[in-house]
Amino acid sequence: MHKLLQGEPESRHFLLGNEAIARGAIEAGVAFATTYPGTPSSEISANLFEISKETDLYFEYSSNEKIALELASASANSGLRTLCLMKHVGVNVAADVLMTLAYLGVKKGLVLLTADDPFMFSSQNEQDNRYYGRLAGIPVLEPSSVDEAKEMIKYAFDLSEQLNEPVIFRTTTRVNHSSGIVEFKDIAAPQTKGEFIKDPMNYVSVPAVSRKRHKVLLDNLEKAATISDSCSYNFIKGKGSLGIICNGVSYSYVCDSLKDLGIEDKVKILRPGLSHPMPDALIKEFLKDTEKVLVVEEGEPIMEEYVRSVAQTEKIACEIKGKHKDLLSRLYEFNPSIVRSAVANFFGFENKSAKPVDTSDLPVLPNRPPNLCAGCSHRAVFYAAKKAGGAETLYPSDIGCYTLGFLPPVGMGDFVLCMGASIGTACGFSKSTGKNTLAFIGDSTFFHSGINGLLNAVFNNHDITVVILDNRTTAMTGHQPNPGVDMTELGFENYNQIDIEAVVKSLGVGYVQTVKPYNIRKTQEAIEEAMKFKGVSVVIAKEKCVLYAKQLGQGKKTVFQVNQDKCKNHRNCVNDLGCPAFYIENDQVNINPDMCTGCSVCAQICPENAISPVKIK
Repeated sequence: MHKLLQGEPESRHFLLGNEAIARGAIEAGVAFATTYPGTPSSEISANLFEISKETDLYFEYSSNEKIALELASASANSGLRTLCLMKHVGVNVAADVLMTLAYLGVKKGLVLLTADDPFMFSSQNEQDNRYYGRLAGIPVLEPSSVDEAKEMIKYAFDLSEQLNEPVIFRTTTRVNHSSGIVEFKDIAAPQTKGEFIKDPMNYVSVPAVSRKRHKVLLDNLEKAATISDSCSYNFIKGKGSLGIICNGVSYSYVCDSLKDLGIEDKVKILRPGLSHPMPDALIKEFLKDTEKVLVVEEGEPIMEEYVRSVAQTEKIACEIKGKHKDLLSRLYEFNPSIVRSAVANFFGFENKSAKPVDTSDLPVLPNRPPNLCAGCSHRAVFYAAKKAGGAETLYPSDIGCYTLGFLPPVGMGDFVLCMGASIGTACGFSKSTGKNTLAFIGDSTFFHSGINGLLNAVFNNHDITVVILDNRTTAMTGHQPNPGVDMTELGFENYNQIDIEAVVKSLGVGYVQTVKPYNIRKTQEAIEEAMKFKGVSVVIAKEKCVLYAKQLGQGKKTVFQVNQDKCKNHRNCVNDLGCPAFYIENDQVNINPDMCTGCSVCAQICPENAISPVKIK
């Protein structure tokens, strides 16, 4: 039995934040869950995916976030408690659905979980998705800790049903990927069979219906504002004429800072867990008799601006600051030290905390940039493409493991925008510059939104080459399935498998060839032929991710070694491939047998044939 299904009520467990959220959703009686995987949300979906094997939970890895929310909207309006989860940039894809779904509303709880990523640990931007709550006119909930996240997501379902609106549940990386003690509660029996009651005058979003539904949305938002003032997740802690307003994980940093500075009895805290709509009455009460207020929020000054407007409207005179060059930045993630310094500076307290250890006399640690795994088939494709296209070709890339191809020594990837954009941007570069243009895109990203770009390229007769890096899984976020995956290898039946080559040919692409990328010569030849083709050409590089293959028990049978008698130390292998299995010892190239996956790419490019296979005993 899955560990999140085990444990008696009131038993305590040490869980990752994402595991706690998954358990909370199960306790809430979630019956239907959809996602497109993305860090820092991935472990929630991974756990629910496994739980769906053992329960009646319907769980789906959808092709993209928009489709995931489309399914969720139908499920929630058929009477099932529904969770739709994604990383923050995924909400951009789902926003078209979200804006109108807020008008139509829901009949049963629908929670849209957005996992925001301050500091961009694994993302292309650090947008603050609290704005989506304001834009759509729906509530936003923000937990401050692992245990609160588990309990708050249950409240999110209740609130959604109370208002008949979807609710945004906003986490950040520090909550998703921290661990803490949580107490298990009873698991509610989910309702797994829904029924949709036809009501086109409320569900068909033509202008006449939407005009009526917009008023309903605003009425519901007004109800939410009343709830916000009495919500137990919105509270004031402490007393004093100095105040701090904080949300999410910043609340934990603030509490630690007050304790470290020894001013717990001098500063009061307002913590909005239901942060949209903000609790007006609670804010007024908090500001009354308060001289100075520091607003501590990662990301944008959303609460700060709102609190200022309340103070102005109520004619409350107090100093309110947050985002300021001498206090808190809109950039990156906070930490206890940043918050402690801001609190001390703003209120004029001495920061007696221990100073960082002086490390100026120590040598600088070498950088350890992210790298493609040893034996990654993407490295072989990049090598072949560089040989085929040369330095003058433009190489727009996309979102996935292969984004790392832009780093030296591989150096393949000139422009990365968002999911699925490599093909569209390739068309733009080709048309505007007249240069040869080759786009890289992964299999999952192709299914997510690359198909539309390829369709557009064929229709408008653009002259580009697309290399689809089909590594048989959604590798970067943890080997989640996509429509091209053989689900029987994961122990699931009743799934279909979509053939990328068939899809590409059906769109009318004039040149299509599938290659095994570990064969460097044939891969290079295929790309060269594709680039000579006038119009849209596609090369599909098909090879299972080495880590995924290992996970499935399909790992290496041979490794490679360097014959030092033959090696002339040209180092083509190191300088052109940069495989992490290589290392230099006594000024000679060697291969770490524990890291080598036996891909043979280095052996194929060695001018002296000094690299040869060795069978694993």
